[in-house]
This record gives sequence, C-alpha cells and structure tokens, in this order.
Amino acid sequence: MTIASMTGYARAEGHDSHHSWVWEAKSVNGRNLELRCRVPSGYDFLDSAARDLAARFLKRGNVQISLTQTRLSDGQAVRLNRDLLVQILEIIDDLSPQHPGVTMARWDGLLSIKGVLEQADGHEPQDEAALAGRDAALKASLETVLSLLAEMRQSEGGRIAAVLLDQLDQMAILSERAGQCASLRPDAVRERLRAQVAAVLEGGHALPEDRIAQEVAMIAVKADVREELDRLRSHITAARQMIAEGGAVGRKLDFLSQEFNREANTLCSKSSDVDLTRIGLDLKAVIDQFREQVQNIE
Repeated sequence: MTIASMTGYARAEGHDSHHSWVWEAKSVNGRNLELRCRVPSGYDFLDSAARDLAARFLKRGNVQISLTQTRLSDGQAVRLNRDLLVQILEIIDDLSPQHPGVTMARWDGLLSIKGVLEQADGHEPQDEAALAGRDAALKASLETVLSLLAEMRQSEGGRIAAVLLDQLDQMAILSERAGQCASLRPDAVRERLRAQVAAVLEGGHALPEDRIAQEVAMIAVKADVREELDRLRSHITAARQMIAEGGAVGRKLDFLSQEFNREANTLCSKSSDVDLTRIGLDLKAVIDQFREQVQNIE
C-alpha cells in the first residue's frame, strides 16, 4: 500500500439514449473527508450515492463533484404529434360550415400550435425500466470518476513519498554530523565543564559541595545533546516505516514532524558551538520542508 495525496482531479463520461453526461471530481487538502456534490435539479438522489462511494475510495480531503448533462439532440430534431393534429383538423371541419367567413388555417399556423411539434428527445424516459437504467449508468460513471480520482491521488502520493524519504535521508545525515561535532567529544565536554565550574566559583566565595554538584549536573545536562539526537534517529526510523506501510498516515507524520521540530529546537538551544548551531538550523529547514509536504498527504 502506498500513501496518497489529498489533491487531484478526474473526469468520466457516460450516456444513454436521451442524454450524455460528464462527472468531474476535484479534491484539495482537508482535515477530514468533506464532500460537495453539484447535480442538476431532479438528480438529488445521487448525493447520497456520491457520499457512500467517496467514503469507500477516499479518507481525507475537501472533494467537489459535479454532474453536467447534455441532450443528445441539437434541439432541432422534432416529431409530429399526429393524434393532436388530427383532432385539430376534425374540429376545423366541424366548425367551417358554421363560420363560412373564417379563413381556413394554413399549415404554418397549424404546426405552430403548442404540442403539434415536439422535440424528438424532449422527454425523460418515463417507464421504470428506462429510469432504473439511466440511474444505474449515472452511478456507474460516478464510481468511475471517484476511482480515477483515487488513482490520481495515489500517483501523486508516490511522488510525495519519494520527496519525504529524501528529506528523511537529509535529516539522518545532519543528525550524524551533529553527533560528530568536535564540541561533543568527551575531552571538549570536560574542558567546557571545567571552565564553566571555574566561572561559578569565581570571586572566592566558598560554595557547599552539594551546590557545586548541582551546578555541574546542570551544566552537563545542558551540554549533552545525545538524547535529542537519539530521539531524532528514532523518529526518522518511525517515519520511514509509516511511509513504507502506506495508507492514511498523514496525521501521524504530521505529529512526527512536530516532534522533529521540538528536538531540533532543543538541539539549537543547547548548542554552544557554531558548527552545531549551523547544523541545527539546517535540520530545522529540512524539517519545515518535510512538514509542508506532509500537509498534502491523506
């Protein structure tokens, strides 16, 4: 299983004997799965179907689905309502002897009477079988467009996964460089502690042994960043595992990116060395880039 992006676009077409239609689906980032479905009047029943299908294919994101419908005819094809025309002619025949002064209607007048000429495809199918067939075709096209949207999001997610793994590699390299800084070598740490303890004892004021021990312990803790580096390595391993497992891991990776940032901040605050500080800042920059990418993941 791979991770999926929350952004994507898909389009699917369909038709029956009366209409053609186009489904379009777009999605962007969102905290949860939110769906907006725009359909023509009379097709509101598709809203619930769209929500059920969206929940099957997608986990998170703001999704907009729209249906556009077009008559297969260009609007000029017509048919003659012969029954109505015959009735009108019979009425004219009955009335003509009684009104000899009235001029007989011409054909253009008769054909202009409402209902005599109709658009050949101007009516929706009325029998239950035809309606059920149309509804099934619309739902099939709807399922297709959501399936295509999910595939596009998966494809984009694969690209994002490659970027995230590269950024995790950069974090791992920077963490190793931080651990190898000269300022963290035991002899350098001892020398720094010696100087800082001497500064505490300056002025010739005698301090109790327990107070000196407390000061030394505080200085040692502040100088030691091994715990932060160990946690960073652990978080990097966890993030790689999540990406490898795939699925809806966006929230978990977002939480990890916050942990990354917390450790990097602590590393910088503890640093008393220019090189270590520079590495910490580079690490924070990569972590910010990582988190930006994570916001796009389902």
